[in-house]
Amino acid sequence: MCRAGFCFLFESLFQKICTHLRIETYFRQIEKIIDACPVLQLLNVTYEKRGTHEGFIRGELCFVDGSTLYVREFVDVEVIADRVMYAYQFIDSLQKLVFRYDNTGHHRKLALSTYPNHKHDGGEDRVIPSAAPDLVAVLQEIESLVELP
Repeated sequence: MCRAGFCFLFESLFQKICTHLRIETYFRQIEKIIDACPVLQLLNVTYEKRGTHEGFIRGELCFVDGSTLYVREFVDVEVIADRVMYAYQFIDSLQKLVFRYDNTGHHRKLALSTYPNHKHDGGEDRVIPSAAPDLVAVLQEIESLVELP
């Protein structure tokens, strides 16, 4: 699939998961989003149902250039897809942090305009404001960084 087609597919799939649904439906939509990624090589993702509308996703997605995305999401989809907790950590093939998005409240002293949402950009010490991205946006960012063989 061409890269432009990949972005369109991501956006249309994510729009479908932002409405009232059961957690199993959300899990299936996340699986489709991950499966559509053209630069993905290997994956190990677990889905844990915590209630009718709540669940936990933990995963390791390996890309064709040796880089890896670690995913954690605790989501409640009763009204909308509310990611109560999330972390998307992307490292290169040398295990160096490229970026990490998360909403852990450990950077209050930085007075970020998007607190608790933030991005570690290129290192643990470089914390910048960031809106909460969804998995679609994270995978699109990674796709732009991964060099195809």
